[in-house]
Amino acid sequence: MSHRSQRPTGSTPANFDATELSKEFENLMRNKRFNDFQQQSSHSKSRTSSPAPSQSTTLSSDSSQTTTTTQSRINRRLPIMPRRPHDSASVKFCNLLHVLSVTPTKYENPGLLDEALTVIPLDRLYAEADDEHQIHKARYASMGKKPQWGYQDFVIRSLLKWFKKSFFTWVNNPQCSRCLMPTIAHGMVPPTPDETARGATRVEGYKCSGCGSLERFPRYSDVWQLLQTRCGRGGEWANCFTMLCRALGSRVRWVWNSEDYVWTEVYSEHQRRWVHVDACEGVWDQPRLYTEGWNRKLAYCIAFSIDGATDVTRRYVRSSSKYGAPRTRVAEDVLLWAIYEIRRMRREKLSEQDRRRLRKEDEREERELRMFTTSALAAEITSLFPGSRRSARGDEQKTPLTQDEAAAQWIHGRPQNESEQGPDSQRDFDRR
Repeated sequence: MSHRSQRPTGSTPANFDATELSKEFENLMRNKRFNDFQQQSSHSKSRTSSPAPSQSTTLSSDSSQTTTTTQSRINRRLPIMPRRPHDSASVKFCNLLHVLSVTPTKYENPGLLDEALTVIPLDRLYAEADDEHQIHKARYASMGKKPQWGYQDFVIRSLLKWFKKSFFTWVNNPQCSRCLMPTIAHGMVPPTPDETARGATRVEGYKCSGCGSLERFPRYSDVWQLLQTRCGRGGEWANCFTMLCRALGSRVRWVWNSEDYVWTEVYSEHQRRWVHVDACEGVWDQPRLYTEGWNRKLAYCIAFSIDGATDVTRRYVRSSSKYGAPRTRVAEDVLLWAIYEIRRMRREKLSEQDRRRLRKEDEREERELRMFTTSALAAEITSLFPGSRRSARGDEQKTPLTQDEAAAQWIHGRPQNESEQGPDSQRDFDRR
């Protein structure tokens, strides 16, 4: 009798690699799709010959039902083709995306960028970035590895720390301008013509808890004005910070989320990918913060840049079953049409060389986003094996880098008074 060495059931080798499982899963899905197309082709050929008279009546209904089922199964695996919106709801959503796509174009104003550079302590930030970059390179060189981040990445990280700690202020309820006492929300008030001219389409009203006087809090969208006021909530923080990143020479994206939140993406030339940055929380490259850190469900995350738009939801929602909100506002093919249309508008005046470069970048990012989905599925499968351990990655850090008490309280679900809420505590999500 031959004795074979068998691996005990319920055990996992210590060197088990989820990356290999991801590749095997992709190959399996690719082969399965190819086999489905072969089956579809064979069905089409068989339908070209008429059945015998005795079989035509009995097979007609079964054949049509099988054809419909097979065709629908195949169509679900075909690439999504963009389709123009026809119903009013789709047209409205596409128009919203076009309006939002204008935001990053305002950052290209040379006068605005020059004004931004006057408020940034450039010498301090560049010196700090250079020191951290040198330490970073030396640490990786000691391990015989290439550095993970480039110099410009450290410049933006230094900007992030300065912006959060020294430049911008979070405002929940403004202080009374007369007695400096706290105020209480008193509903919305109409904007004045001057406030409208400065980009404040919404103005919040507050009543002083001491003297009873009324205070106005305009929600400015004009970045010129934000450089003066230097305060606001999530929308103002992301808007102003994204512009300052652009002033320092980085390519930027302004990311809109359908659950009423916004943040920034900065392109890392060193890593050749877009990096998540949240100025409110002071975090860098932590795209899973909102779902797995804050336990939020997200539907749409659309990134807008001077070069177009991209649906980056898969970067922030790794498990759609757990953290994906229903995407019912527009059909997927219509959403793709809107994104392609925005890209066409933003790139039509570029040279063919630049358009080709951006197309390659789009393809590279699409592969990255598909890999997120595959890796998440592979990780879930790997977790089913007892004793398995997931390999740590930089973007898998789910909690903010700054462990302020307010942030920890919010993330762990402990209640706190609104007066104690600050920019790290993830203020009321709907008030962003």
